[in-house]
Formats: sequence, structure tokens, C-alpha cells
Amino acid sequence: MMNIQQLLHLVDASGEHPELARERLDQVFFALSDPVRRDILERLDGQALLVSEIAAAFDISLQAVSRHIQVLVRTGLIQQERTGRISRCSLDAGPMLEAAVWMNRYSKYWQQQFDLLAVTLADIDERRAAAAAKPARKAAKKRTPGRK
Repeated sequence: MMNIQQLLHLVDASGEHPELARERLDQVFFALSDPVRRDILERLDGQALLVSEIAAAFDISLQAVSRHIQVLVRTGLIQQERTGRISRCSLDAGPMLEAAVWMNRYSKYWQQQFDLLAVTLADIDERRAAAAAKPARKAAKKRTPGRK
């Protein structure tokens, strides 16, 4: 299993100019920012579909779906194969790896928040356990006969 630094090296190993890599990352995030495009990608997960099959799932025009598909094609998230007037689309998740690697750089901050939450929840559990034990001790003292 590769760690994040190894994945970053793989992404950066292309020798691509950093500005081009940033621009491609911008395009991926732009493409993923639209719920229709994300839904198209989900539909293509594991299968190739005709544009008409993709469009049938939406309450928008075929032309609008085609525009969304073209954004995904330009980003490299969809491969489109044409045979005459028939266009079949398939998912290419490769560009999402670069976005995932970029986002994973910040996972240390999320992990710190989760660690803090775990400590807080453990503290709450300890307080509840201590509060539940106090009434039980008081009840036991009341039942014990006192000295005279």
C-alpha cells in the first residue's frame, strides 16, 4: 500500500509544468462541482452507456446533458467513443486520483478534529459513568444501618 507521499510523487512524476497540473486540477473540481455531472459519473461507474441512455435519467434536454458530458470529456473524466451518430461514454476515474491526492494532503487536519472529538466523547462517557455511580453509592449508604 502506497502512502500519500508516494502517490504525490506518482502524480508529480509526469514532468508536467506545475501550472498545467493546477489548471487540470481546477478543471476536475469544476466538473465535479455540478450535481448533474456527478450523477452522470455515478451512472457510468462500471458500465459504458449511450448518451441517450444517460440523458433518459434526467429531466433536462438531451442537449443540456450533452453539454455536461462535454465538460467531463474535456476534463478527462469520461472517454467518448463514437460510431457514426452513436456516442458511447465510459468513466475514466484517473483525473479524480489527482484530486483525491490533493485533498488527502489536508487529511491530517481532519484527523486532528476526529482525535479531539474522540477525547471529548471519552470525557463525556467518564462523566456519565461517574454521575451514575454517585446515586448508587448514596442508596447503598442509606440501606446500611448506622452506628449508635
